[in-house]
Order: sequence, then structure tokens, then C-alpha cells
Amino acid sequence: MSDFYAIFDWDGVVIDSSSAHERSWEMLAAEINKPLPPDHFKRGFGKKNQIIIPTILDWSHDEAEIIALGDRKEELYRDIVRDEGVEILPGAVEMFQALKAAGIPRAIGSSTPRGNLDAIFASTGLDQYFDAVVCGDDVVHGKPAPDVFLKGAEFLRADPAKCVVFEDALFGIEAAQRAGMKVVGIATTNPPELLSHADLVAPNLAGVTVDDLRKLFVA
Repeated sequence: MSDFYAIFDWDGVVIDSSSAHERSWEMLAAEINKPLPPDHFKRGFGKKNQIIIPTILDWSHDEAEIIALGDRKEELYRDIVRDEGVEILPGAVEMFQALKAAGIPRAIGSSTPRGNLDAIFASTGLDQYFDAVVCGDDVVHGKPAPDVFLKGAEFLRADPAKCVVFEDALFGIEAAQRAGMKVVGIATTNPPELLSHADLVAPNLAGVTVDDLRKLFVA
């Protein structure tokens, strides 16, 4: 049995994709001639499109149309990724390598659709570092529900109490805590003071060591 298990959110923790996601919403809004509330991106960060479109954007309440709009938004995002690539955030690869060397199982627990992950895996090869991948397509309830992290623990055959989640979004931190897991707040999206309820706060993955993580599980 491992000392602990690591579950990583994706956008804002492993890759810097916020500008591409925001641009894809802007492109979709222009395409369908719909308005975007000025604070929509911050309010929707970390949530599934099925929540963002009817509750934050108020674009549609028809289930089929919501799915179609969400799919189109992600197509636009993947176009940007294919054309421009993505930036891997500081310390990410080094963290994955250190955890792998220490025998710590690793999973992704993200709200992003699998197609987005597949596109980035194809361009970066980051999938080699993970034992399991859970995305928004794998759960009914997105963050702040704990489902995506609980599913990640299930795939790793881990006790949730032995898992540590890396999250930048407030909804993601809430989801991890509701799952009964330790949380490292990554201050890429929100200032550190807003993440102070996490068990550990760091500016990025470069600011965290395997020993730091082990200490979270010392009684």
C-alpha cells in the first residue's frame, strides 16, 4: 500500500489553459450572437458546461441545446490548443517524476471533457505520468460535488482519506474536502489568501515536495 495517493486537477494546476478557455467562450458567443456576462469566466471556473450554460450564461435551458453548445465550445478550445499548443505550468513534470520515483500512484481528476485531455496528451505526452484519468464525462455531478475525486480514488484503489488533491479552483477545493481528502491549493487562479482553507498552499507545483505531501498524513 502506498504512503498516499495523488489526484491532480488539470486546468490551472498542470497546464495554463485559462486564456484558451476564455477565448473559446468568446468565440462561441460571437458565433451564436449571445452576450457574455463580464464575470462569467471567474464564476464558471472549474464547473461543467452543463452548469455554466444555463445558470451562469443563461443561454439555454434545453438539455439537448446545452449539450450541443458545450460540445461546440470544446471544439473551439481544441482548435486553439492544436494551433497554438499549451503551456505546462512550472514544476508539473518534475512533480510527476518525483511521485513516480517514490512509488506514489497518480490520477487526474478534472471537469474537462476527455476530448480536451486527449488533445493535450497527444501534444505533450503527459499521460505517461498517470495511472488513472477521470474527467467530466465520467461523472454525473461536477465540482463542487466530490464525485470526480471519489472516482479517482476508486480507480487508484485508494482510501479517500489517503488521497491528496491538487486544486486551483475554489469549487475544486470544496469538492476535495467533501471527498474527505487532503488538499494542496495552487495559487495560479486565485490569490493564496483565498486558498487558506486548504491543507497546504503553494504558488505552483514547483513549490511542493514529496516530503511536504507525506507530512500531511502524519497524525
